[in-house]
Amino acid sequence: MAFSTSKRLEGIGEYYFSQKLREIDELNKAGKAIINLGIGSPDLPPHPDVIKVLQEESAKPNVHAYQSYKGSPILRNAIRDWYAKWYQVDLNPDTEILPLIGSKEGIMHICMTYLNEGDQALIPNPGYPTYSSAVKLAGGVAVPYEMSEHKNWEPDFEALEKTDLSKVKLLWVNYPHMPTGQLPNEALYEKIVAFGIKHQILICHDNPYSFILNEKPVSLLSVPGAKEIVIELNSLSKSSNMAGWRVGMLCAAKERIDEILRFKSNMDSGMFLPLQLAAAKALSLDKDWYNSINKIYAERRKKVFELLDLLNCVYSTDQVGMFVWAKIPGTCKDGYALSDKVLYEANVFITPGGIFGNAGNGYIRVSLCGSIERFEQAIERIKAIGNI
Repeated sequence: MAFSTSKRLEGIGEYYFSQKLREIDELNKAGKAIINLGIGSPDLPPHPDVIKVLQEESAKPNVHAYQSYKGSPILRNAIRDWYAKWYQVDLNPDTEILPLIGSKEGIMHICMTYLNEGDQALIPNPGYPTYSSAVKLAGGVAVPYEMSEHKNWEPDFEALEKTDLSKVKLLWVNYPHMPTGQLPNEALYEKIVAFGIKHQILICHDNPYSFILNEKPVSLLSVPGAKEIVIELNSLSKSSNMAGWRVGMLCAAKERIDEILRFKSNMDSGMFLPLQLAAAKALSLDKDWYNSINKIYAERRKKVFELLDLLNCVYSTDQVGMFVWAKIPGTCKDGYALSDKVLYEANVFITPGGIFGNAGNGYIRVSLCGSIERFEQAIERIKAIGNI
């Protein structure tokens, strides 16, 4: 029996990694033993004290009920303290913080809260594909704004000013930028906030990578006047190795929190209390924790640089975050062709930059989520296939 799907699914394909992982699974069944260097899923565990809190709290008999839609005050206060300590941003834990079941759901919540049919949202190209999908699912129109290496992967505000912005409700930005690893500077953040205020466009900043290989985490909310126009998403997935725990947060002015809560409270309930208490513990960790994971990522990044040299790619050694973004050699048609060649000839999967938008067609992205041994094995396999 056939059923028609809703119109909101028109133009929404299956997520690239969902499809590719099935293909990799079939290759593995055929004995290929693919080394997957594509996805940014942390392979390291959270801090032992975080796991201990989860274990101890889960064993208590009174923690298994439904929880507040706004999250535990303990978690909200921990987020407040975390933002004050690392970002120098003052947040009211009762009115300006909304815990999320992972920040990815926050992307959908924002789009469903603010977009009507036909409203436009500016989407970075290259950028996280979920921004575009969430906009379309909410009935909005995703309008890509192209960024380029020669402009340091920043929005071209002069070009945007020349376009019709009358239907634009949201601007999605993400720094440190994924997939390029570009760090923001103070001037860029000030331009973003000024643009939003001038055109009354809500700025949605996705900030999950600010601690990875980065000594100076920054929040867009640190810009004077930012709360007037900015919603910031953040997450423990990368910074605390808690991707599968699904703990994120949304920080904004009270009015924005109240508006988004109207949608969120009709979509889900509060997260498991022991998870929230463990997350609060993770947020209290000191610089030694971040230094320890970054030391590991720094060593892995050296290996990724070796791998990219074998592929004759060009890259910046200054990029941060959980990936390395690299320009492909002129001998390759695009990132898809290079990715497929390495997958089918060397049994190593790396991500084609084109999945992040057509501005990424000439690039590839390699994840740092793998042991040194896996990277060394991938290097040996790529050496074996010869010239690229």
